[in-house]
Amino acid sequence: METPRQRQHRQTMADVLRIAHGQLVTEGSAGLSLRAIARELGLVSSAIYRYVPSRDELLTLLIEESYTAFGDAVEAAEARCRREDLGRRWLTLGRAVRRWAVANPAEWALLYGSPVPGYHAPPERTTAAGSRVPFLVLQLLADADLEPAPDDPPMTAALHRELDRLRPGLPGDLKPEVLARGLLAFSSLCGLVSLELFGQFTNTVTQFSAHLDHQVTRLGTTLGLPEPT
Repeated sequence: METPRQRQHRQTMADVLRIAHGQLVTEGSAGLSLRAIARELGLVSSAIYRYVPSRDELLTLLIEESYTAFGDAVEAAEARCRREDLGRRWLTLGRAVRRWAVANPAEWALLYGSPVPGYHAPPERTTAAGSRVPFLVLQLLADADLEPAPDDPPMTAALHRELDRLRPGLPGDLKPEVLARGLLAFSSLCGLVSLELFGQFTNTVTQFSAHLDHQVTRLGTTLGLPEPT
């Protein structure tokens, strides 16, 4: 059973993260301040370090929490599709990525925006959570049982070896050429969303939802997926 001390610690940690997410919105990741969080909680500045020992640890906690929320949202949306409707699964996945990003622009910027100067996310804590959505894309390609195509661009031997080394930890038996298509699809999807959120479509695209649907469907064709039914 949770003790009162443990309950208080858990509640304070939840409050720390809630306030930190608010700072992301107003100040950006580079403006995170443990001292400001302590003031808002009514703590002396030194007391906050009993909960979060450093700004880097706070950033890591925010990244873990954001990746988890992102993965939960996209996985839940994609899971509602019929497994055999591969085109619909891909379109739904793309829509879910954009929907989460639009609802959480500060967190999207933390995950996919400019790196925070001086901070390096610990891979043992962030890689698995950050791989959930890309793995959904690769699982989709595995379910489609795609093979290298004659029109796949040439790949250097070094790149082929590098991608081939990743295969044991990936869904299905994706060949390097198919894996490259998956990386293109996910990076293109993130680029579309980031260009919208960061205001880079000014005076060009305003119908963002329709634009994403169009481009994601086009990417699906590049991947070798059928159109959504």
